[in-house]
Amino acid sequence: MTSTPDRTAQDPWPPLSAGLSNTHPALRYCWHPVARSADVADRPLRVLLLGEPWVLARLGPTGEVRAFADRCPHRQAPLSIGSVVMRPAWAATAPPEPALRCAYHGWCFGVDGRCVDIPALGVSTPAPGAPALAPGAPASAAASTAHIPPRATLRAAHRVAERHGMVFVCPTAPPPGLDDEAAATFDALQALPDIDEAGDPSFMPGDLPVMRANASAGLLADNFLDMAHFPFVHAATFGAEDPVVPAMHVERDATDPSRRWSFTATSEHPFSNREDPGVAQGIRALVQRRRVTYRVHAPFHLVLRLDFLDSGGSNVIGFFLQPETEDRCRIFSTIWRDDLGHDPGRMASAVDFEVKVIEEDLGIQEAYDVRALPLDPTVEVHTRADRTTLELRRMLSDVVAAVHAATVPARQHPGGAT
Repeated sequence: MTSTPDRTAQDPWPPLSAGLSNTHPALRYCWHPVARSADVADRPLRVLLLGEPWVLARLGPTGEVRAFADRCPHRQAPLSIGSVVMRPAWAATAPPEPALRCAYHGWCFGVDGRCVDIPALGVSTPAPGAPALAPGAPASAAASTAHIPPRATLRAAHRVAERHGMVFVCPTAPPPGLDDEAAATFDALQALPDIDEAGDPSFMPGDLPVMRANASAGLLADNFLDMAHFPFVHAATFGAEDPVVPAMHVERDATDPSRRWSFTATSEHPFSNREDPGVAQGIRALVQRRRVTYRVHAPFHLVLRLDFLDSGGSNVIGFFLQPETEDRCRIFSTIWRDDLGHDPGRMASAVDFEVKVIEEDLGIQEAYDVRALPLDPTVEVHTRADRTTLELRRMLSDVVAAVHAATVPARQHPGGAT
């Protein structure tokens, strides 16, 4: 008889019945938004992700964003209260470039997280075998970092990227030694999707202010995909006269490692287009056709595109979630519109409207006393109106299972195989 894996008390992962919390260990292997690019300027920026503080800074010769655990290895002081300085000329033989300086003892760290200067130790002599100086170079350029302890290195995030005006962080690298299928799984999970409309000059972008919520990121993603709440939660904004949710076509290939972590949901249905000036002018009827397309990438990268088939134009809403702590997250949202004539005033009104919509949603989401998205399908009651949100649960459940299988050694039941 063959034993089955046993998720015992030695296994640090929560059981499936606990749901997906804001600090679930599977989320460490995924991309998360942590800042607007414009907010990472000439000073370090502290952010919280999955219950852990990180520091963002622009380092290196081109000023790319780097993310490190927010503590100096010397005395654990938060690096985010430090500064970004030009690396002292005596710190290494490389040309001067920005470095992250700790406010406590002045230790400086380069783009790769290695310490390049400890002021209290002074300047070291060149290491044996160091290359000769170029003619005319100052003697200080020969200084080495051999006197710096090897452990004086920051813990860096696995990957950092800037997309559509935001900084995204993937904290943890896949474990080594994965087989081909598991490696393909992580490659797809850690592929940060593009948003075509963000690079299309016919679309005008509008950033909503970053909003903080005492809520579950998973439940907020669920809410973004849910259409059944429109008549009840959004009666003061866009509402919906008809509470019946139109049939949604959901597409995800869960058997293909390259497509398991994304899905789309589409529908075409009539709606009352009160924003269309052609209605008041008698050019078009109030009830028009609209195509709804949701694009979702695990865990919390969501895009909704609304195509107005009769009046023309599209409204694209990006919704990106940063799980900060067990009970709190931040919401990054940007809209892209090609139907506003690139009018800043009309875009400002559209942004204000979307803020009101999110505030309506938070009135419900912040009232939850259990802040985790259920992944066990038997915990809740589902109907055919919940097809899109149920697919979210299936996809995230698959993420948890795949990451767990690759990162937590299977433990056998007592007795083992016989």
